[in-house]
Amino acid sequence: MNITVYCGSKFGNQPHYRKDAEALGTWIGKNGHRLIYGGGWTGLMGAVSNAALKAGGEVYGIIPEFLKEIELAHDGLTKTVTVKTMAERKTIMRDEGDFFIALPGGPGTIEEITEIISLRKLHRHNKPAVFYNSDHFYDSVRDLYREMVTQGFLDQATFDTIVFADNLEAIYREIEREIAKRSRQ
Repeated sequence: MNITVYCGSKFGNQPHYRKDAEALGTWIGKNGHRLIYGGGWTGLMGAVSNAALKAGGEVYGIIPEFLKEIELAHDGLTKTVTVKTMAERKTIMRDEGDFFIALPGGPGTIEEITEIISLRKLHRHNKPAVFYNSDHFYDSVRDLYREMVTQGFLDQATFDTIVFADNLEAIYREIEREIAKRSRQ
């Protein structure tokens, strides 16, 4: 399965963010999945990609030319795709991915996973979107989505498809559930 991970190009203030990114990358690699991510070497992006590679996984990075210096493009990936725009990056990451995870990150992370949710709402795909809610990082996002339902801007059925996982094991279970679902189709 191609697992797209959105996350920060920084490590954040909590050491466990890095450890969790490494654990997720290791799990992806050891379980024979392919990591699709933003192609950077720094922060959580570097942590998840390096761990997946070290565990024997394939890692595809998609990075805009102008970010190669800012995010320090990873030069040891299975495959790197260089694009011109952020929009192209997001499109490839979306099209290549079968399953989407948002680790802690900044506005870009939120933008990327939100686009996945919006496109699912519009019936453009039926792929899972998971927020890794480490230390309640995404509680306010969940509350915002609930308020969208309350105020009539989001239907309950779409909200119910969004997963907020409080630990990595919950993410692993969601991935296994998706694999089982696909094998029955």
